[in-house]
Amino acid sequence: MNLFTIVTVTYNAKQTLLRTLKSVQEQTYPHIEHIIVDGASTDGTVELIKEHKTQQTKWISENDNGIYDAMNKATAMAKGRYICYLNAGDAFYDKKTVEEIVAKAQQFHFPDILYGETVVVDNKGKFLHNRRLKAPESLNWKSFKQGMLVCHQAFIIERSIFEPYDLTYQFSSDVDWCIRLMKKSKSIVNTHLVMIKYLNEGVTTRNHNASLKERYQIMTKHYGAISTLLHHAWFVMRAILKPEKKN
Repeated sequence: MNLFTIVTVTYNAKQTLLRTLKSVQEQTYPHIEHIIVDGASTDGTVELIKEHKTQQTKWISENDNGIYDAMNKATAMAKGRYICYLNAGDAFYDKKTVEEIVAKAQQFHFPDILYGETVVVDNKGKFLHNRRLKAPESLNWKSFKQGMLVCHQAFIIERSIFEPYDLTYQFSSDVDWCIRLMKKSKSIVNTHLVMIKYLNEGVTTRNHNASLKERYQIMTKHYGAISTLLHHAWFVMRAILKPEKKN
């Protein structure tokens, strides 16, 4: 048995969490634990968790220091071989997604990291468009010079390589975290799967400017100031020449 851990962190997420809970519970892969760390919500999120929890569900609700602190708490509770971070409002692409991810892990002799594609959905779970940045055929820690080519939710890690999220960053610590884990990883596998339906209105989206500033700091830290400056000039040109498609 290869237990698969799904981590969801919430705060006042009553309007979007149910879709995530149902997506996890509909998975055909039987060996799943779903860890939910809630930041002391006051909007009925806790009541929703209680109403829809199953034997797969482990949850706590208490004050925390933000989304990445909550992710660190949740991962400390995890028992699965692999971990997927699925935010409230996000969902797996279909009912067989976890089963397919685990099959890929077995096929490639349990790599440190598996990754795939993401589509973007609205508040009702309706498809909006494909993610603008497509997952590359191969991935390493230098790949993120081109931007965050793989969505955090479609970046599945072996629990043994986990390092805590850096709480210095409030909105983009996942970028730093992905780069750090890729640096230490011995094997990274492209599943060629569409894994995730990503909700368009996340914390990073709502704090876009602050997130961009943090990303610039993170890239400078890992890739150097000159390289980061040159790549950001290219990001601006790419946005002008190839805007995100809306379907």
